[in-house]
Amino acid sequence: MFKFLTVVTISLLMFSCKQEPEPANNDINGNKDLENQIAQLELENTQKDSVINESLAFFNEIKSNLESIGVRKDEIRTLSENPELQPEDKNWILEEIRHINFLREDNANMVKRLNAQLEKNGLKIKELEIMVESLVKEIQWKDEQIERLNNELALLDQQYSKLFDAYQDQAMKIDVLTHKINKVCYAYGSEKELMENNIIEKKNGFIGIGKKLNLRSDFKSDYFTEVDAAKSTQFTIRGENVRLITAHPSASFKLIENGGTSKIEISDASEFWKISKYLVVIVD
Repeated sequence: MFKFLTVVTISLLMFSCKQEPEPANNDINGNKDLENQIAQLELENTQKDSVINESLAFFNEIKSNLESIGVRKDEIRTLSENPELQPEDKNWILEEIRHINFLREDNANMVKRLNAQLEKNGLKIKELEIMVESLVKEIQWKDEQIERLNNELALLDQQYSKLFDAYQDQAMKIDVLTHKINKVCYAYGSEKELMENNIIEKKNGFIGIGKKLNLRSDFKSDYFTEVDAAKSTQFTIRGENVRLITAHPSASFKLIENGGTSKIEISDASEFWKISKYLVVIVD
């Protein structure tokens, strides 16, 4: 009997020893599953934080671009409404439009990258989706404003082109007229040389006596050198005994002789050329 009890007791103890580790294994597996779930949640939270931070960086940059576009748009409209728009102002406007188009293209690229990033991570963040949708609408609205501004500038450019063409035409006419007004001619040489080239003649004498040298009415214009009265205020004459044949008020110039070279210095161009647009000088 004692032996039987002993065997039973030993058997129970052995069975008990075999059954006790099972609860311990279940606890370990449960802990591991919980740890894995926690790690997965932490990873997802980290991914979400990363996506949110990068998305906010995109948002801030796009918002900054939109504000810059708004400022430039207002400055362009203000300047374009100036009735006295200058060519340099037009160049500034064109440069600002190029900058606006660059910012618009940059915004479009960032929105694409933002959407691609959200799809890649497979995250559904409702707040981000709402922000992206709102941002896209704001970009579209800003693009519509820029399109209207471009149309306004195109119309303005047509009007400005007409005004500019008219201004250019008028300016050319003024230049031609100014050149014509300021056009003067001079020639010098010996009396014999000037007479042989049909520049001067002797007339108004009496029976060959007292005739004076004068500029011919049918003088040879190719013999003269053409200059601008406003720019040419000094003439160098090579020769001696300088004499002016054409009429020019003595108070409007000075004659400076220095050996074989003389200078005519004009102090008052309008006075000097008011009687004759031609200067003829005789030298020996």
